[in-house]
Amino acid sequence: MSGQPNPRVGLFVTCLVDAIRPQIGFATIQLLEEAGCVVEVPQGQTCCGQPAFNSGDDADAAHLARQTIAAFEGYDQVVLPSGSCAATMVHGYPELLAGDPVWAARARAFAAKTHEITSFLVDVMGFRPDGRRLSASATYHDSCSGLRDLGVAAQPRALLAEIDGLEMRGLEGNDVCCGFGGTFCVKYSSISNAIVTEKAEAIEKTGADLLLAGDLGCLMNMSGKLHRRGAKTRCFHTVEVLAGLADGPAIGEEDRG
Repeated sequence: MSGQPNPRVGLFVTCLVDAIRPQIGFATIQLLEEAGCVVEVPQGQTCCGQPAFNSGDDADAAHLARQTIAAFEGYDQVVLPSGSCAATMVHGYPELLAGDPVWAARARAFAAKTHEITSFLVDVMGFRPDGRRLSASATYHDSCSGLRDLGVAAQPRALLAEIDGLEMRGLEGNDVCCGFGGTFCVKYSSISNAIVTEKAEAIEKTGADLLLAGDLGCLMNMSGKLHRRGAKTRCFHTVEVLAGLADGPAIGEEDRG
């Protein structure tokens, strides 16, 4: 592994993962520990501030930025299973706190050690999953923030290529928005629905068993549309497959256990 030996990592779980799909958090911890990290989940974390930041509420967003930095800046690295929340921290925090020299410096130092999970595993730790097998076909959607703000594209695909039996299929418009966009899907629901309908049609054309992505918000949006269309495609966060945890209910499916 090319990263720092046994780094102490603070895991930012994210609101959606905590409330909707905790398994993503557990999968992230598993992968980080397999990569040699010492993982902690600070109890003082709440929202990263992205909804406020995107809605123009800079005061509340800055408050949450300071709160998050204070809770996590003591760790060697900060990791999130979300490109959108990570992008808020990496790019949004320095912008929000630019007017305060002390906090601006803390925000820049914090941003420099904050990573989306697949990028961290590949680019920092040089990690590859070992001994995983999944007999299925899958296609991959590149979520906007991870792709455009953080350059996350090759990393999840490199990790998924290590899964024995997993056939990856190309997705037309893989880098096109799914229509979620956080508060966008609420403010502009008709536009959002038109976008996700096109996305669902493209996913169905692949004939893949699984749809994978790195942001739960996007996955919830696409999964909901696919279910309403009667599609059989099952949706998982990338880390769930990488950790070997894709044998249970997919996103939006009822847990009958």
